[in-house]
Amino acid sequence: MRYLTIALAKGRLAKTTMKYLKEIGISCPEMEDPDTRKLVFVNDELGLKFFLSKPSDVPTFVEYGAADLGVVGRDTILEENRKLYEVLDLGVGKCRMCVCGPAEAAERLKHHELIRVATKYPAIARDYFYNRKHQTVEIIKLNGSVELAPIVGLADVIVDIVETGGTLRENGLDVLEVITELSAKVVVNQVSMKMEQDRISDIITRLREVVRAHSK
Repeated sequence: MRYLTIALAKGRLAKTTMKYLKEIGISCPEMEDPDTRKLVFVNDELGLKFFLSKPSDVPTFVEYGAADLGVVGRDTILEENRKLYEVLDLGVGKCRMCVCGPAEAAERLKHHELIRVATKYPAIARDYFYNRKHQTVEIIKLNGSVELAPIVGLADVIVDIVETGGTLRENGLDVLEVITELSAKVVVNQVSMKMEQDRISDIITRLREVVRAHSK
């Protein structure tokens, strides 16, 4: 039997995913060793392999078939824009991708003025402003502390993930426009979906029941 390989985004999401998988009888004891330095974990009995990677790399591993399935946030899926199937919303890690800034920036957004947008997500920002709003903007890529940009005058607004909005409020910023809702998704390689349809469908069907139970 060919191994089915699952790529997981490192951190809290991987732990939640493994918890959900355990509930449908899929576990990997190797992964539970906190001192392990292994990169790939195997459950020979079930014919499964797992590996942990940086979230932004999960869609790449899945598109190119290094992983049959992956679990990653929708923000990463949208930003990486890879060819894959989104098959299940796990209903965890819920948040929103928003345009945020000082209250006075709302008018500039409304009138489609040329503004500067700072973000860790240039592809999402570009798609939103150019394809949905038809507004020309200058996009500045930042790797951290995006909230700083409007405060120090680098940008008029930011595009970023908002969970509670606490950090924004502390820095005098508001949510001005909501781009999309986000949560963790299961993604599948397009070829694997055809070649391993039965096995993948079985996992997804059982996972869907777990997600449904947790959402109640």
